[in-house]
Order: sequence, then C-alpha cells, then structure tokens
Amino acid sequence: MSFLNSFSQVESTSYSLMLKALIKESIPIVAVADLDQKQIQSTTFIDSREKVEFDVSHIKGATWVGYDDFDMAKMDDISKNEPIIIYCSVGYRSEKIGEKLLQAGYTNVSNLYGGIFEWVNQGKPIVDLSGDPTTKIHGYSKTWGIWLSKGEKVY
Repeated sequence: MSFLNSFSQVESTSYSLMLKALIKESIPIVAVADLDQKQIQSTTFIDSREKVEFDVSHIKGATWVGYDDFDMAKMDDISKNEPIIIYCSVGYRSEKIGEKLLQAGYTNVSNLYGGIFEWVNQGKPIVDLSGDPTTKIHGYSKTWGIWLSKGEKVY
C-alpha cells in the first residue's frame, strides 16, 4: 500500500498535496482513520496550537503545550515512554514540536496526519475548555480554514 493510499480518508487531492508539501515525516505520522477507540483512550494527545486555538476546542484530554511559546517544562508530567500523538491545525507545527520531543528523549511520538482539522473532518469529537462537546473549531485563519469541511469555524 502506498503512502497516499494508506491515508485515503483525506479526500481532497489539493489537501493531500498541501499536507505532503508541509509535512516532512521527520517524526512518525498516524492517520485519524487508523486510530481505534482503544488507541485513542490509551494515548496522550498533545496540542501544539496557540492557546486561543486550544481554548475554542481540542481533543478531549489533550495537554496544551503551544508552539511559539513552547517550553519543554510543559512536558514534565508526561513520561518519555508513553504513546504520544501531537497535533496542531494540519500537522506542520506539531511536527516541529514533535522533533523537539524526540531530541529530548521521548520515544513514542507521532504526528496526527492532517491535524485537528482532519480529526474534525472525520467526525471525531472535540470539547471546549469546560470539557463539553462542541462543534466550534478555530480555523487558524480564513486561508487555512478552507480545509475544514465540518465544524463551526471560529477565527
């Protein structure tokens, strides 16, 4: 199975090409469609978006670490050996933070292919700061928000 075929849930050719250009696969990637409920429950999700994005919505239980103001101290409570899936809007920022985690000795770090946008596009749930389900998702910008086909975009 080829790389693109293994991620065939990303229906838009333009979206796939954009992701392929942005994501260098410097850390392992994982597709939303390949995650079963057991994996989701046993994985630590790390959100590398900015705080304003995280505050609108995030994957339930995710730990916010940010991007521009990322500090390794935000990872102090997370074991270096537990399974970690890091995400941002589409996967670029999370790949960069994931590289830092690998360099710091984290051993089981994956980048969520297509980020939280793909998570939402695949119908997976997100929550607000109170932990309540929401359909609102920060679109990052109107240019990037075009890649969200589901959810209520917030800017």
